[in-house]
Amino acid sequence: MSRKHHIPTYSLHNFSSSEKENRHFQLEVFDANRHFQVEYPHRHDFYEVLFLSKGSGYHVIDSNRYVIKPPCIFFMSPGQAHKLELSNDIEGYIFIFTAEFYLLNQSNQNRLLEFPFFFTIKQNNPPLQLSKDDFMFIEQLFLKGIAEVNKPEGFVPELLRSILDLILVNCSTQYNYKDELVQKGKGQILVKRFYQLVEENYINNLSINDYAEMLNITPNHLTQTVKQLTGKTSNQIIQAKQLLEIKRLLIHTSMSVTEIADQMHFSDQSYFTKFFKKQTNLTPLQYRNKSLE
Repeated sequence: MSRKHHIPTYSLHNFSSSEKENRHFQLEVFDANRHFQVEYPHRHDFYEVLFLSKGSGYHVIDSNRYVIKPPCIFFMSPGQAHKLELSNDIEGYIFIFTAEFYLLNQSNQNRLLEFPFFFTIKQNNPPLQLSKDDFMFIEQLFLKGIAEVNKPEGFVPELLRSILDLILVNCSTQYNYKDELVQKGKGQILVKRFYQLVEENYINNLSINDYAEMLNITPNHLTQTVKQLTGKTSNQIIQAKQLLEIKRLLIHTSMSVTEIADQMHFSDQSYFTKFFKKQTNLTPLQYRNKSLE
């Protein structure tokens, strides 16, 4: 297995040609001939909608591995690490965008968090399998968007935002997996904002009090709401995110255990090893060696 010294994080401009690098979105055909070479696994700091109409393979998102069975759509939130294993006949479309692009004219700034497939409560990302009718409708939206982007006289950003909104709203009505919480309300948005903050700050080893302060609520309110909606404590969620990142770095990079402990802001390496062993029953090196067998 080839291992890098880090897991790269790509910004939107990494997927854009020089004349498009200042855009806050990218919409294009996705196939085996895509001209952007990326390392896997990697992370994004933007949102992604990947619509696959043909082909096969696997999509690994964080610790979950999904079989690709077109027609289907994958949704990814900023910060998630993923890896694609695709057949040569893969075909589809991809719409990547920043929160700034989508929310520009939205009065509700929590709008993205209200969709069931972004920053999911259950921390999973199963693809949306499309019916024949939904497939044709969604494909036409992507084709209309791509045609708009490629107009010689220039595109209308508002039309592209409307197309993106149509895609997301239509898909959200179909995204009703049994293991995904679909209830609306302040509690769900609070938990998703907490997940979002954990995604952005897990490397800094922040406390529950720190997160509660960032959310302008009491630590007790945060803990109770998270427990009620997820069945887990706030600390368990933070530790699960830290553990996932440590596993990623052990498997996919050549960083030493000491370097990983430093990167994750564990001041004491012995505590770092105890933390990992308590969660996995293995030392970091044992876990790395076992994963490479």
